[in-house]
Amino acid sequence: MDDDAGAGPRRASRGRGTPAHRTTADVTPTSSDALSRPTDTPGTRILISAAVETMSEKGYNGTSVRDIADRAGMSPAVLYHYFGSKHDLLVAIMHRTIDHLIERCEAVLAGAPPDPARRLRRLVREHVLVHTELRREAVLGVGEMHSIEQRERALLIAKRDKHERMFHRVVNDGAASGAFGTPYPSEAVRGILTMATGVSVWFREDGPLTAAEVADRFGHLALALVEADPGA
Repeated sequence: MDDDAGAGPRRASRGRGTPAHRTTADVTPTSSDALSRPTDTPGTRILISAAVETMSEKGYNGTSVRDIADRAGMSPAVLYHYFGSKHDLLVAIMHRTIDHLIERCEAVLAGAPPDPARRLRRLVREHVLVHTELRREAVLGVGEMHSIEQRERALLIAKRDKHERMFHRVVNDGAASGAFGTPYPSEAVRGILTMATGVSVWFREDGPLTAAEVADRFGHLALALVEADPGA
């Protein structure tokens, strides 16, 4: 199965009088359009949104295909025209979420100056912003990894490791140049990622801080963790 296996529509007849799906306005969208791809059909987008909502509320094991189909305004049979199984739907959500995270962080580093402190601050800030925008998707990605079959889990872990290597490179470069004083660069990266990823659990749009404010503060905390110059 590829990164988005089962996401394309399948040619099959449906029962007479059974609607293919609601319109996109009938189902609450995912946290942003980040999971959408140009080749998606409206049905694919609606099913992904419905699955994120339902699995976030009930958990993967507590969610049935009928639960997702009902939320999407489809019959369970129609759902199988788009995805081979509930598992395939979760896999697609996870792959799309980590792909979006990697793309955003790579873009930030590509445009960042060479100074390690500024690169780390921008990288942490982008990581936090994505986790405030895709809170439910991020929580599913962490909490339901054990529900993914071994082959797909290995692919997802490889992508997660690719993302982590960006942080290791920046912190290691800073430590090697003397810009960061920490004697424990690997542990510092683990601490930064744990702290920054946890934002998805507690952040709320109606909270006392905006997403940008939280991201800025976590960038500052990350620099403290690697013992960077406080004025960096």
